[in-house]
Amino acid sequence: MADEEKIKKAKKPFSPAIFTWLIILALAVAAGFSSFYVVDETENAVITRLGKYTKTVGAGLHTKLPFGIDKSYNVPVKVVQTEQFGFKTIKAGRNNEYKNNIGTESTMLTGDLNIVDVEWIIQYRIVDPKQWLFGVYEKKQTIRDISRSVINTLVGDRAILAVMGSERTNIETLALDMMNENFKQLGLGISVIAVKLQNIVPPSGVQDAFEDVNKATQDMNRFINEGKEAYNAEIPRAQGEADRQIQVAEGYAAERVNMAKGDVARFNAVYEEYRRSPRVTRERIYLETMDEIFGSETKPDLIDSELDNILPIKNLKGGN
Repeated sequence: MADEEKIKKAKKPFSPAIFTWLIILALAVAAGFSSFYVVDETENAVITRLGKYTKTVGAGLHTKLPFGIDKSYNVPVKVVQTEQFGFKTIKAGRNNEYKNNIGTESTMLTGDLNIVDVEWIIQYRIVDPKQWLFGVYEKKQTIRDISRSVINTLVGDRAILAVMGSERTNIETLALDMMNENFKQLGLGISVIAVKLQNIVPPSGVQDAFEDVNKATQDMNRFINEGKEAYNAEIPRAQGEADRQIQVAEGYAAERVNMAKGDVARFNAVYEEYRRSPRVTRERIYLETMDEIFGSETKPDLIDSELDNILPIKNLKGGN
């Protein structure tokens, strides 16, 4: 009888109370594990309750409603993310990497109808975790499409030499502003912090022809610069000569004016004396004139000096 009772006790299943406590314990453990979540220093967590956005929390240990009622989505808001266009950096062994060119998305048409391959990168950060999660479904593809559209527009408005040279910085600045404006309108929740153009080269099939054109353009610019240098060297010399001639002319004009003023002053002085005593003035002028004629060491041709007793007037008619 004792053995039969032991067998019956061994075959007796768990009691309902024990099973209930086991279920409660399992639920408590599951609730404990699903009620806590950790947010890293570089992240923010977006909390939804039954699929509806509730709040955004920062770094640290947080609690939420268990069993999937609340769900948390960690978003790396402090991490700078990069997208590459026209090429892709591929890891090849330890600390080694190389570029794999992707030609289709980098080939563009410039404003002067030339084909050019443009490689560039963008760097961005997530600034609104809610918009990043729920604003746009295809986030990465949208970022790439908008970036390609902006760069294509800016390259298409400029000549190939400007794209490869003087306009690179301007394109980067304008692209940054245009991308941020587009992403803001779409509600993507990101901010582009840098746009960097990498290699900008013609396609390989026309590289030699483009180099010839580029060399000819450089020669043209060199000749223009040499002409400007010659111009800048000659113009100051010619300007100096012109200034000297002007100064000489001005000095001569001043001299002539002063001489004329002196003659006028002398005439006015004689005229005043003549008005006071005309007879005396006439005699004085006559005597001064005769003294000037006959008193000189060299006798004038007006007097025939071959006769000693009389002074006849020289034959003015030119006859013998």
